[in-house]
Amino acid sequence: MLIRKLFKFESAHIVRGCSSRLCSRSLHGHSYKIEVLLEAHALDNGQMVYDFGLLKGDVRDLIDAFDHAVTFWDGDDADYIASCQRFSERWISLPVSPSAEQFSRVIFCLVDGLLQLTEMVNGEQDVRLHSVIAHETDTGYAQCFREDAYNPRMVAFELGQIVFAERIRQEWGDPQLFQRLLDGHARRNPQQV
Repeated sequence: MLIRKLFKFESAHIVRGCSSRLCSRSLHGHSYKIEVLLEAHALDNGQMVYDFGLLKGDVRDLIDAFDHAVTFWDGDDADYIASCQRFSERWISLPVSPSAEQFSRVIFCLVDGLLQLTEMVNGEQDVRLHSVIAHETDTGYAQCFREDAYNPRMVAFELGQIVFAERIRQEWGDPQLFQRLLDGHARRNPQQV
């Protein structure tokens, strides 16, 4: 069975190397919709695949980090990167271009990492991330599956190459959230009542 949780954020980027001059040469923004799809072949104590409320903590914080942020590729022009960091307190440096395709991969890897480090205590069984869909516009989206997320032919990267601005990290419920993920520190889900 699949369940879907929808997240939304506003973000700006430039996508270098694409065919559209508007997108490759001009900073512009989108109203993103991110769909996180989880799957399991059994239900938990509440007869759910996974309690939607459990996605309102760390997962939401990491996805919300992109809200009102400038997202740039760390291989972009150094002056452009410096300007993004100078004029916006909310920025994210990615080791890949911030295209819809790469947004779906990056978010897949972030959420997948969190789920793998989550101690399930509500009878959840074999819950895993099925896919992430990144809607960049009303008519266009990219969907990342596990085989895409870790495919080096789609540009290999490590989570440790992502850099979140200090302001973003301060706004998380746990300012050490990303470091905890990188260090592989597990977190226990709250029990259902």
